[in-house]
Amino acid sequence: MRQFISLLFLTLLTVSAAVAQSTDASAYHGADATKARYRAVYQLNTADTSVISHALANIQNALNDPRLKGKLDMELVVYGGANIVYRKDKPQFEKQLQDLQKQGVILAMCENTMRMRKIKREELFPFISYVPTANGELIIRQTDGWAIVRP
Repeated sequence: MRQFISLLFLTLLTVSAAVAQSTDASAYHGADATKARYRAVYQLNTADTSVISHALANIQNALNDPRLKGKLDMELVVYGGANIVYRKDKPQFEKQLQDLQKQGVILAMCENTMRMRKIKREELFPFISYVPTANGELIIRQTDGWAIVRP
């Protein structure tokens, strides 16, 4: 019996290896987008401009994905040190943000961060939306089925 189980295991292992080797990796083009809508919220909480640039590029890449065209709801929730991305006195990202908003991305700022850092609405771009807390927004979105993305 022990030899039979060993032989069976060896046979299954050999068959599995043969199937794995016969798969053409170049034929794979990613998952199929079979749902009518996809929803993602990006969270950003660092003042590191390279991370901010990367996050904005990632959002644009998702919007450009042909599988998701016309099926994607997106939000960028900013809190903590990342507040610089929405500040008028740091216009480095203004054009990118406006382009994302024109494509339907919700640009949200955490009011809790604003209180803690004494930031006034007048200091931020006029096209920004506000949420009471970033954490609350993320919790609600995740509970509602949104993917949480942290660059």
